[in-house]
Amino acid sequence: MIRLENISKTYRTDKVETLALKDINLHVNKGEFLSIMGPSGCGKSTLLNLIGLLDQPGAGTISVDGAAVKSYRDKDVAQLRNQTFGFIFQSFHLINDLQVIDNVELPLLYRSLPARERKQRAREALERVGLGARMEHYPNQLSGGQQQRVAIARAIVGRPQVLLADEPTGNLDSQMGGEVMDLLLRLNQEGTTVVMVTHDEREAKRGSHIVRVFDGQLVS
Repeated sequence: MIRLENISKTYRTDKVETLALKDINLHVNKGEFLSIMGPSGCGKSTLLNLIGLLDQPGAGTISVDGAAVKSYRDKDVAQLRNQTFGFIFQSFHLINDLQVIDNVELPLLYRSLPARERKQRAREALERVGLGARMEHYPNQLSGGQQQRVAIARAIVGRPQVLLADEPTGNLDSQMGGEVMDLLLRLNQEGTTVVMVTHDEREAKRGSHIVRVFDGQLVS
């Protein structure tokens, strides 16, 4: 489904050049739950951003559904990214001035959908993550686990093929983290491909496959 071939990524400033990833070859299969592990600073988040087309490689090719991504200009990848991927971040990235339902609706504003359909999809996504009774709350009125579930609802509202999760339980206690993991596993069992960056070996093993990154390279 998503194939990375001979991917390298280097970050440059006026004085420093940092090799983030080197010669990465990775195939994400449709329907799998892939866990990416490795120490801090090893390139895990960079790899996730490349898979989700949030960044472009310095060398190599990324293909989605068999088609190579030839241009990384915003106008060329925005639609593919919006319709293929849902993104879940460790820090939630919710807008505190918007009600929960409006936060969830945000990705749909970039599609040609009537307002009524956008609201209905947002309601359905919140029901799916168990927050149907919190739609008119604001993010700062929710617990950390609830906020992360709102973020998951926002990620799935566009019915993506792939969920990309960067340390989705990193800011949660063990109970709330377990609930979020259960939700991700349920979404995967329903057919959504999941790619998750995590430091937690126990969480990683709940997926179907683990890859490990060390010093910018895949080591397993």
